[in-house]
Amino acid sequence: MKVDQILALPSMPAACPSYPLGPYRFVNREYMIITYETDHELLRQAVPEPLEPNPEGHVLYEWIRMPDSSGFGDYTESGVVIPCLFEDQPINFTAQMYLDDEPPISAGREIWGFPKKFAYPKIAVNSDTLTGTLHYAGELVAMGTMAYKHQVSPGGPEALAKSMTKTQCNLKIIPNFDGRPKICQLVAYNLTEINIHGSWLSPARLQLIPHVNAPVADLPIRKVLGGKHFIGDLTLPHGRVLFDYLKDQKP
Repeated sequence: MKVDQILALPSMPAACPSYPLGPYRFVNREYMIITYETDHELLRQAVPEPLEPNPEGHVLYEWIRMPDSSGFGDYTESGVVIPCLFEDQPINFTAQMYLDDEPPISAGREIWGFPKKFAYPKIAVNSDTLTGTLHYAGELVAMGTMAYKHQVSPGGPEALAKSMTKTQCNLKIIPNFDGRPKICQLVAYNLTEINIHGSWLSPARLQLIPHVNAPVADLPIRKVLGGKHFIGDLTLPHGRVLFDYLKDQKP
């Protein structure tokens, strides 16, 4: 291989790259998000400085079904998102994420620093109930249920699309050849080209089961506040460095 051919590769392995160059378009992406209150001290431990966790102690537990994703295919993911503040501005921090498809795992970790691990999440409509489950290493670690489409979200698709432009970030850690950190950053991104087909609120319940390799239950449920279900299209662009732990930390 020539040097210019190597530098033009979008990802590893060179013989068959795991994912193409972005940005990445998602069509009919379906979300099930259950919001709950947790322990403030445990929330602080889960959020990396210089982010500040939301004072209300809220956590978003998500299932996302992605049937049509450019470069990635058809997959589902599930995980934990924590509303935070960065320099007094609202931002969402992705703390844990589990999914069932190799290309978005590789791209998510290598480009944006998404904390992705392989597992088996599922979202389905069972009779009158929207149901999300997450299995890791053969064991159930999360289950959420929502009543199906009880109430249209206030403000409709326009309000939800605007809220989805909120800055989101991940803690990206990639070691060097000697095992020491080569990259240690907060990477931010903002979704674009958002088109919401429908959005609903409903009563919800959530169960989280302790597991050493999928510790979603480490932020225990104090009170479930409700569920949101919506479907839409969006584009995930490349990110930007919000904070560099190897350069920006004070002595």
